[in-house]
Amino acid sequence: MPTVSCPTCGAKVEWTEAATYRPFCSERCKQIDLGAWAEEKYKIPGSAPTEADPEGEDERLN
Repeated sequence: MPTVSCPTCGAKVEWTEAATYRPFCSERCKQIDLGAWAEEKYKIPGSAPTEADPEGEDERLN
């Protein structure tokens, strides 16, 4: 059976329907990950938003 590593602790988890919390190894690891998302610890890099057009129109639409 295929196995994956728990994203939180690295424990090996069998990828089966019996693994209730997959890809996590347990409810605890699942909740730790959810808490990290809620605290915005995971971010996708990108540029800062630009200031809106003073007249309220977006130049990309023209």
